[in-house]
Amino acid sequence: MAKKTILSVAVTGNQTTLQQHPDLPCTPQQIAAACITSARAGAAIAHIHVRYEDGRPSMELAHYREVVERIRDSGVDVIVNLTTGPGQRFIPGKDDPKVAAPGTTLMHPARRVEHILALKPEICSLDLNTMWSGASAVINSPESITAMAQAIREAGTKPEIEVFDSGDIHLAKALLADGVLANPPLFQIVTGIRYGFDATPQTLIYARSLLPADAEWAGFGIGRMAFPMVAQAFLLGGHVRVGLEDAVNIRKGVLAPSNAAMVEKAAHIVDELGGELATSKEARQILGLAH
Repeated sequence: MAKKTILSVAVTGNQTTLQQHPDLPCTPQQIAAACITSARAGAAIAHIHVRYEDGRPSMELAHYREVVERIRDSGVDVIVNLTTGPGQRFIPGKDDPKVAAPGTTLMHPARRVEHILALKPEICSLDLNTMWSGASAVINSPESITAMAQAIREAGTKPEIEVFDSGDIHLAKALLADGVLANPPLFQIVTGIRYGFDATPQTLIYARSLLPADAEWAGFGIGRMAFPMVAQAFLLGGHVRVGLEDAVNIRKGVLAPSNAAMVEKAAHIVDELGGELATSKEARQILGLAH
């Protein structure tokens, strides 16, 4: 029997704006509701960022706690995957590039995992990329990654290793060899970010070829490549992801009605290609999560 496919939903992220999608979930209640309805539509994992009510990205523990508690109290079984991405951006000053300009969020790694230690989700993301992104440089030094990985392990949480280019995979393999990251690993291959992996079949095949043999992995695309990359990741034996963090349209020129509608379309793609979605219970077995 073929392995079942885990579908993750990324309901809000920190880059999509209310101007791009007026129904983007922002409050803890809205974010939790999006995770719950998406789980009912077929998502086994909910990847969660939090925001302020006006749409600004947040790192407030109270926001994370409310989202997680609302999901846990709902009775809907979905694997919670909290981000640790915020706090990695540096904007060089125009007059003195070594001085941070307004908008810089780069901070001590311990601050980026406070909510993981407090809430102990089953999964959390762990970004390995250092790259240019918009007006800022994303910086994840091996030292910071190591400190975060140690805290994540202390929380009993499995890191989802986010890789944006081939160098990130090489770094991950070094961290695995050094025991900083535990085997078997879980990778998320991010495609379509400018200056990172292209959202093409060739690139995904190449990225997959670099992964450790025992790795579980998923892949996704940004923007108009979100749904094509669902098909491509599935065909290559990977797991899949969709959501308003990654794209706002459900088809060309049509805003997605909701995260759940995007999950339903991704589920349909997997089904049409002969696959079967994993339940959250089955996803835990695939990923080796205790529950």
